[in-house]
Amino acid sequence: MRILLSNDDGILAKGLGILEQACEPLGDLYVVAPDREQSATSHSLTLHHPLRPVRLGERRWQVDGTPTDCVMLACEALLDARPDFVISGINHGPNMGEDVLYSGTVAAAMEGLALGIPAIAVSFAGSVLRADAILDTQVGQIRALLHHLMSLPEFPPHTLLNVNLPAIPGEEIQGTRLTRLGRRVFSDSITRMKDPWGREILWIGGGTVEWSGADDSDFRSVQDGFISVTPLHLDLTHRDVLNAATDWWQAP
Repeated sequence: MRILLSNDDGILAKGLGILEQACEPLGDLYVVAPDREQSATSHSLTLHHPLRPVRLGERRWQVDGTPTDCVMLACEALLDARPDFVISGINHGPNMGEDVLYSGTVAAAMEGLALGIPAIAVSFAGSVLRADAILDTQVGQIRALLHHLMSLPEFPPHTLLNVNLPAIPGEEIQGTRLTRLGRRVFSDSITRMKDPWGREILWIGGGTVEWSGADDSDFRSVQDGFISVTPLHLDLTHRDVLNAATDWWQAP
């Protein structure tokens, strides 16, 4: 089995190294990842300058582009055959609720899906510092879960699986739950400050976040010590509203 690994935290990120450890017995690994941090780049492509993949090993490249660039280049130019799976991560931080709209980690998996390849995104639902301390203890659980998902008789069609790992040692993980997306609201996420010349600048990030969701949401499951697995797909159509169009839609 050929497995393509990518991420949005960069080629040197600890989470990517942990993912390689977990996947090493599962197939032939190919790593194509950004050369630097690319968090919150979502599904962006680099169109305004050429990309320069740098080969670091027989099956390892770094790319001066986004996670989406990495997966596209891997599948269309760098690998001699398409992979059987695309796995993105492990992200240093959660990708739950609305995070999936911004996440470069999820976008790398989504690009695999767009290319017709089964895809999985994996994130650590805790802080960067906790990821460094805890991810080593979760390798066994990550490997077992990925082996199970990649061995399904039929991987869910037109779907990527978004995995979030709880921020607890591996031996304390309670199990795995199939979940839906929760909701998150940021407060005070824009910081005003001055540059060295006294001009006002605005920095997006930080602030506080509040999570909410039903018992079967990703947030609740991770909070309860479970690994969350959420199926996502490319079709953003709101089918309930579409099916109820006679109640609200009149053609102009």
